[in-house]
Formats: sequence, C-alpha cells, structure tokens
Amino acid sequence: MKKPILAVFVILLLFAINSKILLLNLHHDFLGILGSFCLFIVGGRKTNFKINYFLILSILLLEFISWRLNTKSVHFLSILLFLCLVFHYFTGKFSFIAFICLVLFSTLFSAFFAHLTSEIKQSLCYIVYLTLKNFIPINKIEGVNFYINNAKITIDTACMGLSMFKTGLLFGAILMTLEEKRLKQYYGIFQILSFCLLVITLNIISNYFRIVTLIFFNCAQGNFLHHAIGLICFTVYQIIPMLFIIKYIKPKNENNDKNGDVNKIKPKSLILLVSFATLLATSIKIKNETETNFRQEVSSEYHTKKGSWINTEVFKIETPKKLTYIKTPSHNPMVCWTGSGYKIIESKKVLVNKEEIWFNKMEKDNQNYTSYWWYESNGKKYSSLIEVLLIKLIYGKPIFLINETSKSN
Repeated sequence: MKKPILAVFVILLLFAINSKILLLNLHHDFLGILGSFCLFIVGGRKTNFKINYFLILSILLLEFISWRLNTKSVHFLSILLFLCLVFHYFTGKFSFIAFICLVLFSTLFSAFFAHLTSEIKQSLCYIVYLTLKNFIPINKIEGVNFYINNAKITIDTACMGLSMFKTGLLFGAILMTLEEKRLKQYYGIFQILSFCLLVITLNIISNYFRIVTLIFFNCAQGNFLHHAIGLICFTVYQIIPMLFIIKYIKPKNENNDKNGDVNKIKPKSLILLVSFATLLATSIKIKNETETNFRQEVSSEYHTKKGSWINTEVFKIETPKKLTYIKTPSHNPMVCWTGSGYKIIESKKVLVNKEEIWFNKMEKDNQNYTSYWWYESNGKKYSSLIEVLLIKLIYGKPIFLINETSKSN
C-alpha cells in the first residue's frame, strides 16, 4: 500500500515543479493526451518486451537533451514517458498503440509537424492545380491561393492541419484498441506502424479531395460551406475507409497474460528511482533557469537599445520599412503568423550571400508581406532547426531565430 501512495506523491511533486510547462503543453492537446492514457488503461497488456529498459533509456536521452538545450517540449515528453513507466511498474502492462498516440500528441511532435505541414499543403495545392487547370479556368496559383476569373480562393491552414491529422490517428488508435479487446488478441508492432502509415496516407488523400471540392464550389474561406466540406471529406475519405480496412487487419498475437515468461520480466524499483531522480534534477534546473539568460545573450550579440522586449523570449525592433524579431528557436514563425491571422501564401528556402534561409509570402487584411527568417549561431545562418540544436547540444553555442518582415505590393 505504501508504494502506490509514494508513487502518487512523486507524480504530484513533479507536476507541482513543472506546473507552468504542464499547463502550457496541455492547453492544446489535453483531450488527446487524456485519451491516450485512457487507451493505456483499456488496451494495456502483458508483454515479454523489456519496456522498462526502453522507457528509462528514452527518458535519460530526452532529459540529457532538455538539460543541455533547456527544451520544455522534450522535458514534457519525458514526464509523459515517466507516467507510462509508473503504470507499467504497478500493472506490468503496456500498450504500444497508446504509446505511439501519446508521442503524436506531445508538443515535440507538434513542433516537428508544424515545420512539415506547410510544404505538404503547398505541394497538395500545386497537384490540385495540375489536376484542374484543363477543366477550370485557373488564372494562376500562388502557394495556397488560387486565382479563378479574377477571384481568389485561399486554402486555409486546416487543410493537412495538425488537428485533423491527430484526430485521424487518435480515431485509428481507438479502432485498433477496440479490435484487440473484441478479439482478445493483439496487434504486432509492424501492424500498428503499417496502420499509422495508412492513416497518414488517407489524411493526405482526404485533404487533396477537400481542396478539389473547394475549388469546384468556388468556396471562400471561413464560411459554413468551407468548414462543412472539410468535415465531409474527412469522414468520407478517412474515417469510412478506416472502418472498412480495420476489418481486414486482424491481430495475430495471443494474449500474453497466460504466458509464464512474461512474469519473469518485472519492472525494477531502481529503474523507477533513477528515472525520477533524473526528471527531478532537470525539472529544478529548468525551473530555476534564469529567464534573463536569453536577454543577456541577445544583448551581447545585438543592439537591444533600439528595440523592446515583448516577453522573455521575444525581442522586437521596429523601423518604418522593416519589422525584426529575435526569438528563442522554439518560436516557429509559421505557427506565430497563422496564429496572428496571417495567411501563408508561399514558403521556400532561398540562398542569400551563399547562406540558406527561409523566404515567405504572407497576407493579412488584403495587405501582402514578405518575410525572411533563419536560425543564427556564432554569426552563421541556418535553415534547419535540428542542425542548430545539434550545434548547441555539442558546443553549447547560443542560437537565435531571426525574423525580418516588411510590406510588399
């Protein structure tokens, strides 16, 4: 009885220290994370895999990255994995379906997906243009904007958006878990990953037909028909095919509860203790990390007297012709712009002085904008977040995200 009470105390202690991180990360994906843990409870099973070793190695790796880079999203994922480890410690059960679902709803995956969706969406729009240009008088296409008979149709950010993508994967995880419970057998890892790839493919197909339908109906962004078409395409091209296909993907693994070998693989208290100690140390470091560190780094590299701090992670320099933001690398400009009401028309990499950076065309309130942004470390510009994070991870060099935006005709 003492162990469960101690475990609850440990979890509450971690939650208290990381309260700001938890509230920030749960703001958007609370239902998805809650649903994933419900799948752990409903679909958890005995397994002969040494899950406890996999989880502690993952936690140690993620916490090393969090310690070096002070990345709250990676630390948040470590906390989620620790909850999985506690669940496995007391029940001996684990759900690979719920685990994949949990990772997909983490902010770390959200950040990765946000970098990817813009390019996928623009590629889909161009494929739609090639498909329809011989049937509909499309004058031209600019990124996600179609010009037909002097009217502009904008494909909004919901197309190939993160919410629909995650919703489809969560629905697929629920389907697989229900099938396992119904047949009292379990899917193998290869079957789970194959179904995930299938769901991703169906999501892309669903968004392709959504864009085609929007163009056919000349549907303006934001009206009821625009949203209705999105829901109909999501249902017809993703949900219904998943319901049909799941009938032909049968779980093959027997229930391991009856397998005596499973009982030999018991989670060890030492693994739980080491994981907690690592999380606690990193939590305290991140909490006590002085928020002035980034300010000091910016002040030493740039002339901060000419600008102002928006918050502890964003410095703003405004001139009549240009607006410049200096931010921490976690601030993805694509997310910031769309969240502020800008429509991304085009996004691509360009070479400026032999250095690769990002170039964007945007629109808001019938005003066009051009923007250049890049990651900067030690005086060099980079277009890859992973590359600059590796530089900081290895060499400890400070990194900044620079964003220059100006109005265009």
